[in-house]
Amino acid sequence: MCFTNWSVWRKRALRRCAVCLLALFSLPTAALESDSQQPIVIDSNSASYDEKQETSTYIGNVNAVQGSIRINADKLVVYMKDGNIVKLVATGKPSTFKQLPAVGKDEIFGEGLVNEFYPEKNLLIFTKNASVWQGDAKQSSEYIEYDTKNSLLKAGEAASAADGNRVHSVIKPKNQAKQTD
Repeated sequence: MCFTNWSVWRKRALRRCAVCLLALFSLPTAALESDSQQPIVIDSNSASYDEKQETSTYIGNVNAVQGSIRINADKLVVYMKDGNIVKLVATGKPSTFKQLPAVGKDEIFGEGLVNEFYPEKNLLIFTKNASVWQGDAKQSSEYIEYDTKNSLLKAGEAASAADGNRVHSVIKPKNQAKQTD
């Protein structure tokens, strides 16, 4: 492949990746309305696109930002089918997520060693040492699902209890939260 073809291929691949990540950051009712209208800025040590497999991969200190949404990971892989995003997987030690759901609300934070996003389902799944918190409330488990459209959180799996893994929740009373801050 000659240099000019590589340059054209790389630009197309990065453009497709940006479009894919735009869908990730367009979380319908949970995100600030302006988030989906903001440009996406992605920084990583390397980026690649496999047109045949329809995947784009960002590796090394990955930072993705759109409006109030922030994702930090060691690696981010975007899976597509016919040009549409099917799944995004962010991995790290841990991979982190942050979003301001609405003006005047506390930011939502999430982390896990593996975080998956299914845009068509508006579903985020945090796994392996996972935690999600907002304000004074925190949930920790090996498995947490977060419905970004309806702001619903479900932690734990039936199989987890059999393995001895349990959900750990902390909810501070408002008066106590102010005293400990």
